[in-house]
Amino acid sequence: MIADINTKFITLLGKPLSQSFAARMQNAAYRAMGENMLYFYTEVENDHLGEIVQGLRYLPFKGFAVTKPNKVKVLEYLDELDPLCEKMGASNTVAVRDGKLIGYNTDGVGFLRSLKEETDLNIPETTFFCAGAGGAGRAMCSILAYEKAKKIYIYDFMEESAKELVNDINKNFGECAVYVPFADTEAAMKIAHECDVLMNATGLGMYKTADKTPFPKEIIRKEQVCFDATYNPQQTLFLKQAEEVGCKWINGLGMSLYQGAAQIEIWTGRKDVPVDVMKDELMDILAGKPEKNA
Repeated sequence: MIADINTKFITLLGKPLSQSFAARMQNAAYRAMGENMLYFYTEVENDHLGEIVQGLRYLPFKGFAVTKPNKVKVLEYLDELDPLCEKMGASNTVAVRDGKLIGYNTDGVGFLRSLKEETDLNIPETTFFCAGAGGAGRAMCSILAYEKAKKIYIYDFMEESAKELVNDINKNFGECAVYVPFADTEAAMKIAHECDVLMNATGLGMYKTADKTPFPKEIIRKEQVCFDATYNPQQTLFLKQAEEVGCKWINGLGMSLYQGAAQIEIWTGRKDVPVDVMKDELMDILAGKPEKNA
């Protein structure tokens, strides 16, 4: 697409972004919808995040997306928060409306829809173990708490982040979250072994950490469901080992697809988001096919 004077923009703020499929997926949707909008990438970490965010409110942007490591930090620079976003304590989606920056979180919605489509789990009867208490982990655990999960164990090498997330969930959604100390790996993995669902929201397994996983293969049981928020690669080391054990495994493609569709609804105000077009584009990317009508 060639931008013109009427084009409205969306950018993704985070780093690294080389593994992201979001631009192709969303731009395919905008073309199908007849929307003169363009999604592109801006690599930035917490340094200079505030200056960039403040500048976007004065430019022709419908909004912007946020990913690692900025989903929590970005809240400091927003004018308003959607109630669920405020309870989650992280934002992956910001709308620019009349010069105001309004934060939302569609990660949880995307994760939940993917989980429900791929499994028949009864969430109120299910125990979850989440490795990672950053933005994605916050969204995943918060939406599970909102759905009345039986128990959610939270584990992160940044122990203060894990403690804070546990406190926030128990305060905002009800007592279901439990802090798991990172220092006692043996005890943590014993708890993980007993849970129904293992979730990796650490980013381990992608990019330069392709040979790493938060869960040793020996603690994984074939009865468990294993979810990884990463979608590039499609199968992280964690998910490869889960498959070897015989587990049901789910990567982050569905989460990415559905959270992206929810973002487009927020930015365009339209409900007719072509999820099928977005999914086809994702499949083309994975098959190594070039972008259509680029």
